Amino acid sequence: MLRPLSLIAALSLAAAPLAADEITDTLQSAIEAYEEGDVAYALEELEYAKQQMLALKTDALSGYLPEAPAGWTRELNSDMNAGLAMMGGGVGAEAEYSGDGQSFTIMIMADNPMVGAMAGMIGNAGLMGAKITRVGRQKFMDQDGQMSALIDHRILVQAEGASQDIMIPVLETIDYKALGRFGQ
Repeated sequence: MLRPLSLIAALSLAAAPLAADEITDTLQSAIEAYEEGDVAYALEELEYAKQQMLALKTDALSGYLPEAPAGWTRELNSDMNAGLAMMGGGVGAEAEYSGDGQSFTIMIMADNPMVGAMAGMIGNAGLMGAKITRVGRQKFMDQDGQMSALIDHRILVQAEGASQDIMIPVLETIDYKALGRFGQ
């Protein structure tokens, strides 16, 4: 059992430059609780540290959501990750864009089992009666106004709620190449 604790200690040291505060303190607390024989508390601390690290990852993913177009507003949805836990995990970011009496949503989801299931659908869009729309070099499946793309086989980008002529210019501002390297 000492080997996993060594891994936790190494992870806490590796995470130090990113968040040398609450996360490393919590990981250290888990190690101390384990060494004192309080396995239940050690597990609680590990779960809390995991939640904090997922929050960091979510914040990073939110950085890929485009800014609102001129005259529009963007509101981030901070509750999205609560639902992902029930769908197998991963991280997600979502924003609603409003302006000119219209609104639409862009959602990005990474490393969730549902994303893998979407790969088959997006890859066979033509067979499903959906059409493919290019956004720069990225292919989006357009099905009844919902546009979906799969980035690096593990990141789903979806936009819905407005016409393509409104959503596509905003989707074009996403750096899909950088998004494909998210979390690696």
